[in-house]
Amino acid sequence: MCGWLNYKNMKLSTSKYLLAGILSCALIPTCSVLSAAEPAKTDALFADPIVAKGKGFEIKQSRVTEAFILYKSNVAAQGGDVPDEQRPKIQADLLERLIVTEMLMHRATDADKAKGKEASEKYIADMKQQLGTEESFNTQIKATGMNLDQFRARLLEQEICETVLDREVKSQYKVSDDSARKFYEENPTQFEKKEQVRASHILISTIDPKTKTPYPPEVKKEKEKLARDIKAQIEKGEDFGKLVKQYSDDPGSKDTGGEYTFPKGQMVPEFEAAAFSMKTNQVSDLVETRFGYHIIKTLEKIPAGKMEYAKVSKQIQSYLENQQLQRVLPPYFEKLKKENEVEIVGQKEKAKS
Repeated sequence: MCGWLNYKNMKLSTSKYLLAGILSCALIPTCSVLSAAEPAKTDALFADPIVAKGKGFEIKQSRVTEAFILYKSNVAAQGGDVPDEQRPKIQADLLERLIVTEMLMHRATDADKAKGKEASEKYIADMKQQLGTEESFNTQIKATGMNLDQFRARLLEQEICETVLDREVKSQYKVSDDSARKFYEENPTQFEKKEQVRASHILISTIDPKTKTPYPPEVKKEKEKLARDIKAQIEKGEDFGKLVKQYSDDPGSKDTGGEYTFPKGQMVPEFEAAAFSMKTNQVSDLVETRFGYHIIKTLEKIPAGKMEYAKVSKQIQSYLENQQLQRVLPPYFEKLKKENEVEIVGQKEKAKS
């Protein structure tokens, strides 16, 4: 797996969660989250062998299988797919994360657990506030493949693991302000801010959400008529944000007023050209892209320039700390494995044969 694939990046993204592929507790359920379409074969008719064990814990194949199914659900929710040939590597990574999680949870003190609980509750509160409505929050949870109780349990587990890492490892590798400022001054091109535009849009999709294919011409014509009717309402003075919430087919921005902030080269060409060409508060005519018909309102033009150090100092510190952690965490985990006498059962059997 590349990157740290976890549910905490759904809407909120902070440098705290950018450690390179160490923990992915959201993708490692300890209770069944299987869909009816792909049930776990763990009843009496099927063997459920132990695939890894250590002091005070053992991991059975069913947990790895469940983790993989949840992983696939996360990927599918983002419009992706998992090729069959990648399954062995992904399952091996998931097993590694299960082992790491077990070891860290065994090292958690009462203080770690209390701090983890406080952090998980704050995260959920912040997430609800950012998403605005309970419905949006529940939609985001559902996209992870978990229900709310499972989400809370995995989030708590992850926060506890991170608290243990903070105490035992990360606290030893804090980056000073002087080091961060030096990095800022020696890497000026990394802090150049391109010209950006902040724009809101209403999307009337011409793609069938079930088949992911374009609608037939007669349906597309109906969609165009709807988009023109909405444009007419805007011209009569209807609130743009209200119409976004009522009509837009873009789930990524519908609940945030349809807003995106972006530089050139990030959006599809037709959308970008319209947004950058208009004046502030100007509303476009219908803009057709491969996604459908857009009505775009340019809200703000943000000129190019260099980011101020004060605004990026914490991100720089986190980046530099994470660079160090990528170097020290692998040997730290290997040390824990030896202390916990971790054994990958499949590897041992393979070595005997």
